[in-house]
Amino acid sequence: MERGPAVRAPLYLQPRLEPPLSSLLEAASFLHSLADALGSPLNVLLPDRIVENAAGFRGVYREHHLTGRVYFAHKANQAHSLVRRLTATDPAAVGIDVASLGELRHALECGFTADRIMATGPKDREFLWLAARTGACVNIDSPAELEQLAGLIRAYDLPRADVLLRLTEFEASASAASGARVLFRRSRFGSPVREVDRLLDAVDRHRDAVRLTGVAYHLDTTGVAEKAVALESCITVMDECRARGMDPRVIDIGGGFGVGYVADAGQWEHYTTELAEAVLGTRPALTWRGHGYGLRNEGGTLRGAQALYPAHRPTAGPGYLDELLAHTAPVSGRPLGTLLLEHLYDLVCEPGRALVDQCGLTLARVLDVRRAGADSDDVLVRLGMNAGDVSLEEHGVLVDPVLLPRPGAQQDADGGPVGVYLAGNLCLEADLITRRKVFLPRMPHPGDLMAFANTAGYAMDFHAHHAQRQPVARTVAVTGEGDTWRWCLDEEYWPITRGGPVS
Repeated sequence: MERGPAVRAPLYLQPRLEPPLSSLLEAASFLHSLADALGSPLNVLLPDRIVENAAGFRGVYREHHLTGRVYFAHKANQAHSLVRRLTATDPAAVGIDVASLGELRHALECGFTADRIMATGPKDREFLWLAARTGACVNIDSPAELEQLAGLIRAYDLPRADVLLRLTEFEASASAASGARVLFRRSRFGSPVREVDRLLDAVDRHRDAVRLTGVAYHLDTTGVAEKAVALESCITVMDECRARGMDPRVIDIGGGFGVGYVADAGQWEHYTTELAEAVLGTRPALTWRGHGYGLRNEGGTLRGAQALYPAHRPTAGPGYLDELLAHTAPVSGRPLGTLLLEHLYDLVCEPGRALVDQCGLTLARVLDVRRAGADSDDVLVRLGMNAGDVSLEEHGVLVDPVLLPRPGAQQDADGGPVGVYLAGNLCLEADLITRRKVFLPRMPHPGDLMAFANTAGYAMDFHAHHAQRQPVARTVAVTGEGDTWRWCLDEEYWPITRGGPVS
């Protein structure tokens, strides 16, 4: 294929890569052999990395002298290998947060005992029944859910259930107490903190069926200031519980710790600035058919807001938790970690995306490379996947894939940076893997692989589907042994064995 005009100033968003994911991407022949055998798309997981991530969170607990568990938010990834690998960790340190009946069953099947399971999310009767029957802790979302759980326990003579009360809408009490207004985005989950007395009255009525072990909060934000208000408010609620003769011991701060996808802050800042210029028309287009990622041009004025995940984050994961615990509480003026320690409360968190950071990648075969039209210089690269197979953009995550040329294939003699659009395999105009122009080190060719790094959190299987009978990605688990790699199908992975072929 002939090369078009010279590409202007490539705008890279190179992925942040850490071992063992960085080493795996260097094993191009191994990855090509996997894709040849198992098809495109293909998800590749590194289950040992999730244990390292959990240890990072636990290290923050130790630094602040706190006790409590880290619960993996299962909804972030449905793989067997990640869940099974976590079952083999310290039971007192790591658990799992399940948000559906299917996830609860999966956690039990993978080896988690019920005392390490937190049941969250919207719950139907079957979900509540199995959680109570097995002895999982139930994170109560509403007064009606509490009533339903208590009714099931009495009707079926189930064991008394441990429950947490999930709270939200902290802004009214926080503003009055702190003297400074903290704005919160409303969440449809949890009960307003102003109704906590009614909730505790209900817990009192159902003491024969439920045991209050703590409170939780749910916020639709990553802001430290909002979370500080919520955490301190939860400590106040715990004091009210104790005044009623209850004995709660756990405060659950949920998830939202974030992941850094892009390695270089300068690249991220430069790209977002250039995107705004492209929307205004003061530089060549960067997106397919003028897509603005939330920005729009109204008569030469930039309107809207970028609907993008902050792909470069200097503080994320365990670092974000450490920042939160060191943050000064708005009312008491003391660090939040100190308040938890002084009250002898256990801390619970539920990282999803952050716990599977660097745990995997998604491979797609390059099927076709062509011009977007006779009068267009845009290049379309069609991949053996669709947008549901790697839903990074669905979550507002912009990061470059890694091009893995087919070993032994002839390279372009005049190879150089090229901007392309990545299209999917569905017969739909909207099936674009990237709505932005992605800059690659050279023109891809059919047979090459595109490796989308760090997709284990929500991007790997959250939106996968069987539309047009296109294949859904198979998943493999990979473990490193020195300079070699072993793999097995995800469903065949168990932490007690190291089976599978050697690369």
